[in-house]
Amino acid sequence: MPGGNLLSNLIELSTRTHEQKSQNKNLRKEGKIPAIVYGKEFGSRSVSVGEKALLLAIKENGHAILNASIPEIGNKPVVIQNIQRDALTNKIIHIDFHQLNMNAAMDSMVTIHFVGEPAGVKAGGSLQTELYEIETRCMPDKLLSAFEVDISGMEIGDSLLVSDLQLHEGVEVLSEPTAVMIRVAPQVQATEETTEEPTA
Repeated sequence: MPGGNLLSNLIELSTRTHEQKSQNKNLRKEGKIPAIVYGKEFGSRSVSVGEKALLLAIKENGHAILNASIPEIGNKPVVIQNIQRDALTNKIIHIDFHQLNMNAAMDSMVTIHFVGEPAGVKAGGSLQTELYEIETRCMPDKLLSAFEVDISGMEIGDSLLVSDLQLHEGVEVLSEPTAVMIRVAPQVQATEETTEEPTA
């Protein structure tokens, strides 16, 4: 499932001159999220981004390359490097953007999407997911939004390894090839406790 193409919608970043909590709180009331954008060309810049535009971009593909308008710098390709959320409300309170060099390979964690209901689960087995994402290396334009894995044919006792993933052209998987992604285990039968009859 490819996902590295530059999104056509522009993410507008605005200059943010102070880091005080009160000013960041006011930004959030205005529907903006405090942020920092990092780049080799300009170091780091304190900025803010519109919450609606950001949430839309994340909904489309949280790993996508965004076309960001950076004050005094211009439009640059960036990715979301880190998201901080409020522990109680789960709302985004701060975000880090990282400028991409489109001519250099990058490492990225890619989500695994398991699709289908395994035959082994229908037969009474238990589905056990061991990995939810894997590490990859590729050029930015080859960046994946997810690996889609069909598990409908898995029977009881079957497991899928990282090495079983269908490889995409230009994408190198860095995770351990022998690591188990998902398995269908036999259903554990409850054992009845037996009590010994007292001897006379």
